[in-house]
Amino acid sequence: MKVQSASLGLLLLSAAVTLGGCHRNIVSAAPPSVSTPPENAPPVATPPPKPQTTSESPSEPKPEPTAPAAAEPKPTPSRPKPATASSEPTQPPAAEPKPAPPEISPELTPQQQTADEQHTADDIQVAEKNLQTASGRQLNSSQQDLVGKVRDFLGQAHDAIRQGDWVRAGSLAHKARILSDELVKSL
Repeated sequence: MKVQSASLGLLLLSAAVTLGGCHRNIVSAAPPSVSTPPENAPPVATPPPKPQTTSESPSEPKPEPTAPAAAEPKPTPSRPKPATASSEPTQPPAAEPKPAPPEISPELTPQQQTADEQHTADDIQVAEKNLQTASGRQLNSSQQDLVGKVRDFLGQAHDAIRQGDWVRAGSLAHKARILSDELVKSL
């Protein structure tokens, strides 16, 4: 009985020592601080941190590493089916005609309308007179460019008059007059 109680005491003592906190305290250092590398230095790959290990008692089995889950195969995109020859020719869908954009013009009183028409006519007349002045002369490239722009503005002004857009016509005629004045000054 003495032997049994002694072996029982030793067994309890060893269990108490094992479970009682005689574990070794492992202190691991913090990972090094990350500083900004110099601009011309190549990037350095840092290895992943190692997991901390603790001392395990011999009675605890180590966990077995698990294999990563099998990756699902990526679906392959289906190939388009080849066109089959049919007796009917395929026609592209008819494009719907786009509606004309709405014209936005200010409402003018009859007096304003008459004044705009008169100013537009005056500007067109002056611009055409200035073009006639330059027509018989030898012009450099910048003067020829001005002549082209004045003619463009006059053409657009006449189109706006035909459409009844006197505000736009007046603006274009005024631009033509200003450029034609610059042309005459440069002669």
